[in-house]
Amino acid sequence: MTDLDPPQLGDAIRARRKALGMTIVQLAERAALSHPFVSQLERGRANPSFDSLGRLAHALGTSQIELLSGTALDSASAGLGAFGAGSARMLTHGDTRFSVIESAGANTDLGDFYEHPEDEFITVIAGSVVLELGADRLLIDEGDSRYFAGGTPHRWGSPDGSPYRLLVVKERRREADAPAGSDEEGAAG
Repeated sequence: MTDLDPPQLGDAIRARRKALGMTIVQLAERAALSHPFVSQLERGRANPSFDSLGRLAHALGTSQIELLSGTALDSASAGLGAFGAGSARMLTHGDTRFSVIESAGANTDLGDFYEHPEDEFITVIAGSVVLELGADRLLIDEGDSRYFAGGTPHRWGSPDGSPYRLLVVKERRREADAPAGSDEEGAAG
């Protein structure tokens, strides 16, 4: 991933980790990466592979596109990236209280559940989507919307392999919203 701005990506990873009250060691364990590598990423001294970025995003309860949205991409694909099992495009940039993401896919495999502290709202722009919210399985069609609170395990996909497009509005937590005492970086490296 040579198009990344390592310091800005590192800042995005660190801010997300701190907002969740995680140490570097905890993040490394959840992402199945080494603690020194995660530390180097946060300091802007390393670039992750696409696989490593995906594992970090999942461990942080977010997506690659959300981590990358705070970075400077010089390529023509700026603002594009993976989101769950599909692809996505960030529609908001900068220091906003929420992220707006256009997501598209045709995956029938819903993949792993995502769970994060932020509230989320989705609306189906085109097609139909199977949405699982914990044990609840819903079919939502074009024009339908759902809101779910932070902490709700969720995943989605196509019911039959047909393409879908979603608009996802996700609350963004700021570093100031992090639980007190969550910075254990000095001890962790």
